[in-house]
Amino acid sequence: MERIDAVVVGAGAVGLAVARELALRGRETIVLEAGPGIGNGTSSRNSEVIHAGLYDAPGSLKATLCVAGREALYPYCESRGVGHRRCGKLVVAATPAQVETLKAIAARATANGVRGVRWLSGAEARELEPALRGEAALLSSVTGIIDSHALMLAYQGDLENAGGAVVLRAPVESAVASDGGFVLHVGGAAPDELHTAVLVNAAGLHAPTLARAIAGLDPASIPQPWFAKGNYFALARRSPFTHLIYPVPEPGGLGVHLTLDLAGQARFGPDVEWLDVASPDAIDYAVDPSRAAPFYAAVRRYWPGLEDDTLVPAYSGVRPKLQGPGAAPSDFVLQGPAAHGVGGLVNLYGIESPGLTASLAIAADVVRRLGV
Repeated sequence: MERIDAVVVGAGAVGLAVARELALRGRETIVLEAGPGIGNGTSSRNSEVIHAGLYDAPGSLKATLCVAGREALYPYCESRGVGHRRCGKLVVAATPAQVETLKAIAARATANGVRGVRWLSGAEARELEPALRGEAALLSSVTGIIDSHALMLAYQGDLENAGGAVVLRAPVESAVASDGGFVLHVGGAAPDELHTAVLVNAAGLHAPTLARAIAGLDPASIPQPWFAKGNYFALARRSPFTHLIYPVPEPGGLGVHLTLDLAGQARFGPDVEWLDVASPDAIDYAVDPSRAAPFYAAVRRYWPGLEDDTLVPAYSGVRPKLQGPGAAPSDFVLQGPAAHGVGGLVNLYGIESPGLTASLAIAADVVRRLGV
């Protein structure tokens, strides 16, 4: 049986960042990925936004790791040549009733230590973006966009340069916790057994399923997963905006916002579609064209000039939620030995937005919890 220092399950942005951090600290590390490539799950189906840290509760993991991750991510991208742009974003109160909500977001940003946030009147916002309509806006100058796949390739390159590796089409079917580590049963075309001292469950949507397959882990420590699908529509014309445009948040997400890719193409989303599926494997990622109607209505609250028949289905993603419809938003769960009692194991649950932004900070936190 092959023995290795550390195994990370899941080759998304967070899994690769964690593996990179372990390898850079001298641990022989491999990533086991069930799919045919890196970043084929949640990491490839998001808005590709570098978040500032405006929204989450002060002191929460989402808030602290987002701010720390963003502060690390910009210099990392610059050092590795990862495509990104600090374009800034406007959070818009479209109606007078939303102005108080916007003030609360501004206060929360201050409490989270976010710099570069400025209050704008409706007229000041229109000076920046003439097509915009709103009563007021927050300008976040440190928000940006990123080539998420290039970021993951950079993490993989650092991992491999430090002696680590990514193994694809290698699903972890079960694990047994024992003194001194874990025995992993790996499926795929060439099934194998592997012994590791450290196991990090970064399997995203599949993280609770993998945790339930770890013998020796108390099932009571595993949260119930919920799946919230977010659909995106692309704008079939040139965008009049140079900043990202966000409405005030809505339950389950940040509202139907306008984001830009590095080529300037605009897309809108995500909406919130709660799924009733028994397993992530049953998720249908197709975008229903009929969902465009509420998109037009939502976007026209802040961009009344959006023309009919200009939104086309783009793609969808699914958020790994830890709470259902109507419940208060949950925090990231980075569950280490102090929480579940199994030495050498960290389970990552509910790593949704701003997980990509926070990935380097999450990696450092995981390694701290492992005592590596």
